[in-house]
Amino acid sequence: MFVDQVKVYVKAGDGGNGLVAFRREKYVPMGGPAGGDGGNGGDIVFEVDEGLNTLMDFRYQKHFKAKRGENGMSKGQHGKNSEPLVLSVPPGTTVRDDDTGQVIADLVEHKQRAVIAQGGRGGRGNIRFATARNPAPELAENGEPGRERYIQIELKLIADVGLVGFPSVGKSTLLSVVSAAKPKIADYHFTTLSPNLGVVETTDQRSFVMADLPGLIEGAHEGVGLGHQFLRHVERTRVIVHVIDMAASEGRDPYEDYVAINNELKEYDMALENRPQIIVANKMDMPGAEDNLKEFKANMTDEFPVYPISTVTREGVRELLFAVADLLDTIPKESTPIEEKEERVVYKYEPEQEGFQITRDPDGAFVLSGERIEKLFRMTDFNRDESVRRFSRQMRGMGIDEALRKQGAEDGDTVRLLDYEFEFIE
Repeated sequence: MFVDQVKVYVKAGDGGNGLVAFRREKYVPMGGPAGGDGGNGGDIVFEVDEGLNTLMDFRYQKHFKAKRGENGMSKGQHGKNSEPLVLSVPPGTTVRDDDTGQVIADLVEHKQRAVIAQGGRGGRGNIRFATARNPAPELAENGEPGRERYIQIELKLIADVGLVGFPSVGKSTLLSVVSAAKPKIADYHFTTLSPNLGVVETTDQRSFVMADLPGLIEGAHEGVGLGHQFLRHVERTRVIVHVIDMAASEGRDPYEDYVAINNELKEYDMALENRPQIIVANKMDMPGAEDNLKEFKANMTDEFPVYPISTVTREGVRELLFAVADLLDTIPKESTPIEEKEERVVYKYEPEQEGFQITRDPDGAFVLSGERIEKLFRMTDFNRDESVRRFSRQMRGMGIDEALRKQGAEDGDTVRLLDYEFEFIE
């Protein structure tokens, strides 16, 4: 089964907890703090494997969690960092954040990697909090939570040639004739519900990958019919082979079909308008096809070459394949050679998010939320008084106490943060 779009949940590993410990060694005076830092949690990493051509591995397993870092140890020993969880994806995979729609990664080259969710850093042990004023702190951090998110994984086929055209014009039949692919072929619309790939080899030993893509209808760029399920696969093809039913066996005008399909491609992505294209006049063995071809060429305003063929008699197929191979020879697979690409960092302006928000529950309790305050809360060890006092100082430094007073909080009121409740004390 071909799977080209899936939604999954990923959770990077949490950082290991820092340790509170002290040196108690014979003959070692003034031992002091000796609690080590926790290890970093594992990242979720996607890596391209050119041997894959579908997202089938993500169809049945949709939750992926990396391991957390090891806790800190005594004698100042650092906890072990967790290894990243590496997941293999096919070339042409695009990863988006499901909540924001932002593209996280676009993976096209073999062995290319991208970090999809970053692991949390390890918490600091008490050896890191020692100061001249507090040489023996009973204070350590919990590990930072790893990033968790829902992501949309899309596969855009990386084929050299994409067959486009209305349903039932003979795209699947053409692919089955020129390659070893065996797509489903039947006399009804949308027989092809997912793309089929085939490797085509010409008689002079040139080869290329051809994709039979699901049939288009008008309005596809807006999602009508198979819509975007089809169109996203056209983006990466180097040559578009436009198959037209020149016999008009379904009563449609061949030239109107040609204009309609090209309009859908342009509406979806303006760049497709200038993509090299070869027109295939199919079903030339049927009555009326010759007359329709003459009329079609008379109406043509574009300079795309037209190749009349019959997938039944295989007439013209050999010449078509040579023409496609010749055109591919003139188009580099990379618009810019890899070695000439510049490595650069793109800085985007992102407004700084507020550290916290305050809302009210129906029972009158004040509710604290926000990425920064929740992170600090999770990294605090509430079993130790010194850690609790530090968390209180951090809240005051963020202005939470003052903001609660402005919202009307009084002594004894309930304050909620995640699943926990506190009492507001003046």
